[in-house]
Amino acid sequence: MTMHRLAAAVAATCALVLVGGTAANADPRPRPSSPITVTESALEGAHGTSPDATVRNVLTVTAPGARLRVRLSNPFGRGAVAVRSVWVGLQPSPSSPALTPGSDHRVTVHGSPSVGIAPGTSVWTDPLPIHVRPGDHVSVSVYAPGAPVDDHTFPPPQSDTPGSFLSTAAGDAGSDETGSAFGAFKPGTLWWVDAVSAVSPARGTIVTLGDSITDGYHADGGGPRWTDVLAERINALPPGRRLSIANAGISGNTVSVQPNPYDPTNQCCGPPAPERLNRDVLSLPGVRYVLLLEGTNDIGGGDYAPPAPAQQVIHAMDGIAARVHASGHKIVGATILPMCNAAGSAREAARLAVNQWIRTSGAFDAVLDFDAVLRDPNDPTVIYEPWRHDCYHPNATGDKRLGESIDLSAFGLSTPH
Repeated sequence: MTMHRLAAAVAATCALVLVGGTAANADPRPRPSSPITVTESALEGAHGTSPDATVRNVLTVTAPGARLRVRLSNPFGRGAVAVRSVWVGLQPSPSSPALTPGSDHRVTVHGSPSVGIAPGTSVWTDPLPIHVRPGDHVSVSVYAPGAPVDDHTFPPPQSDTPGSFLSTAAGDAGSDETGSAFGAFKPGTLWWVDAVSAVSPARGTIVTLGDSITDGYHADGGGPRWTDVLAERINALPPGRRLSIANAGISGNTVSVQPNPYDPTNQCCGPPAPERLNRDVLSLPGVRYVLLLEGTNDIGGGDYAPPAPAQQVIHAMDGIAARVHASGHKIVGATILPMCNAAGSAREAARLAVNQWIRTSGAFDAVLDFDAVLRDPNDPTVIYEPWRHDCYHPNATGDKRLGESIDLSAFGLSTPH
């Protein structure tokens, strides 16, 4: 890297604009424990019917807590999901379906070990006597043969969570702590499970609402997603200042209400952000902040939708910010990354116009200038090559830079001295 590029990159790594003054630091005193969302993986569509097998979903929590509850959802199925059993345990490593001995618990919903989830609804399990620490892997084994599969199935090319194992024989294998009943790990694939909550000393949850860049698509080399880097940084703070991270990224998602650019069935990429805002963000326990990073798929377009004009994207973002504020939460906006749009093209003009609005409109409580962090200083229409997987996506190094660039004062936090 030349000295010019290095200087520009360093200058960009803490690109933050605070709207309405400097964000106050969090109260460092311990707070009474209350329910928050300790992890999330938003569901994107319905794909087929479950075989007579058990799926062992694995998610990683981002804050400490106890009295775990799991949310099971059927937002897209045309029929009910008849859940016969759910088991929740702790998994020492996502590379193996084996569980920590003695950690697996059969779950109930309103006291019953089975539950029907009607189309378009969700259920929360009863609290479980399980304690978790940041970074712990929670397994949720669900047996629902013959049910419509509401899933997250856009796997990133890495071996870490979220992901799942499917049992290799018929029947309920949820109580198998050895893991011998299960096959290979499927990264990025979850069935029905979309959130886990816990009673936690952390003071709330940041929900990251986004597309593939948030989902972790092509964090090449098995590196953590930028949201995971952010969670690690926050967990280095004193306990009374911490927040959990709930990742509501869905690859291919759009921020405006329109046909999906990649799939005419609208099952690949989740409903547009305004339509899923209540389910994937506002309905979660403990939400204090929303971080919005979307718009790439709208502006880029695809085979099934033309590139969106700037005003369409701005209108959608403005509406999301207004609804988040009306719910009593704060919202942080992130600028759209370079997309390889030619300088002077309609798509690049739209991206620049949206980013200018994000930076200056006052719609957000704070702004993270991700564009400035990753753009090539010699060609601002592209992500700097060592940090780029392709025109839209950072690689693992780019994700790391994004996560490290975030000024924690955007969330009322201060870094340790």
